[in-house]
Amino acid sequence: MINIIFIGAPGSGKGTQSELIEKEYSISHISTGDMFRENIANGTELGKTAKGYMDKGELVPDSLVIDMLFDRLKKDDCKKGFMLDGYPRTMEQAKELDKLLEKLNYKIDAIINLNVAENIIIKRLLNRGRSDDNEETIKNRIKVFESQSKPVLEYYKDKVYIIDVESLENETPEDIYKKIKKGLDEIKK
Repeated sequence: MINIIFIGAPGSGKGTQSELIEKEYSISHISTGDMFRENIANGTELGKTAKGYMDKGELVPDSLVIDMLFDRLKKDDCKKGFMLDGYPRTMEQAKELDKLLEKLNYKIDAIINLNVAENIIIKRLLNRGRSDDNEETIKNRIKVFESQSKPVLEYYKDKVYIIDVESLENETPEDIYKKIKKGLDEIKK
């Protein structure tokens, strides 16, 4: 069992890498973005509220996210391990997550920190073609990520193993995955 937090700017490849990790390590991939999109598609109140924030490139309020996450982590598939993609994004969320995990008797074993240059992220997200992906919104999301998410790494640096992964423009998802796998295999030893 291994529990992971995935940190990286929007468009850094967290979703792609999460799928590869999920397949190999048989742990559940929990993407807050996917949870929001599912709620939006189903027209739930949470989805409508979340969409308003997401369309502006802002973060969804913590209270909405933590309630949703609590329900998700109680599911049986998380007992074999899980990977959080898109959460926590702020110091407050990291502290709330610690309380939540304590209630559920879980702990975080590692953080995978994906570093990707801004120009690569912009190119990737514009090619993705979602309604919330235009250059201005993308730049705002990167700025929000930088200011709020980087301190999360500081918060965890003495608590868990951090796997720093530099993602270069000419590298394939498989190249990036090899770097991640090397770090995860170190933890399992």
